Formats: sequence, structure tokens, C-alpha cells
Amino acid sequence: MNISGTKVVVKKSQKETFEFLSELKNFEQLMPESIQKFEVEGDSFIFGLKGMPEIRLILKESTEFSNITLGAASSKLSFELVAIIDEINESSSEVQLDFNGEFNMMMAMMVKKPLTSFIDTLTDNLGKV
Repeated sequence: MNISGTKVVVKKSQKETFEFLSELKNFEQLMPESIQKFEVEGDSFIFGLKGMPEIRLILKESTEFSNITLGAASSKLSFELVAIIDEINESSSEVQLDFNGEFNMMMAMMVKKPLTSFIDTLTDNLGKV
């Protein structure tokens, strides 16, 4: 299952946006208002939203200034959240969040709408930083 978020313009250079997203504690600023838990531990963070199980994301890889890939820490759910960062000019960049997950058809039907909403919220909040 793939969900591509809308592209958002961030009023930071490509390098500044990359550095912001590389600092995992900054993801707390992007989370929905329903967040109940957020903790950073090394190269990972765990978050919990109201009515949802807690999820741990690990920084899997990054390509300097252009890409950051976070992956699920649990082998039960295999997915990645990828931030693609493109330069517009020296003071702004464009970011798109992509979610790529391997779910059975039943699970995909259940999680597609809330995941799309989650990606949209992260994207909207990223445009405000």
C-alpha cells in the first residue's frame, strides 16, 4: 500500500529542512493534536495517538539534504515513511511524505483512511514550521 502526501513548501532551505527532519524530536511538532505520547530514544521515536496502538519509527537511512526514511521497528507491521526534500531556492524547499507499507488487503482497507489523514496532518504541520 502506497500513500503519497501532497507536496508542501517549507520556508527553510533544503539543508535546513533536512536537518529539521533529521532531528527526530522535531517530529513531535508535526504530530496530530490527538497525540498522547512522544518519546525519542537514540535513532528512533515512539508515538501514540488517541485510540491507536503506539508505533516506534527508526531512522533507517538518509541521503544528505534530499531524503529521510523512517521505518517501523516492529516486524509485525512492515512500512516506511519517506520524506523527499527538493530545493526551490536558498530559502525554501518542497517536501513530499510517502508511506509505503506491506499489509494484507483487509488491513489495508482498515488503515488507508486514517493513514492518509495522518500523512496529511504531518504535511500540513510541516508547512507551518
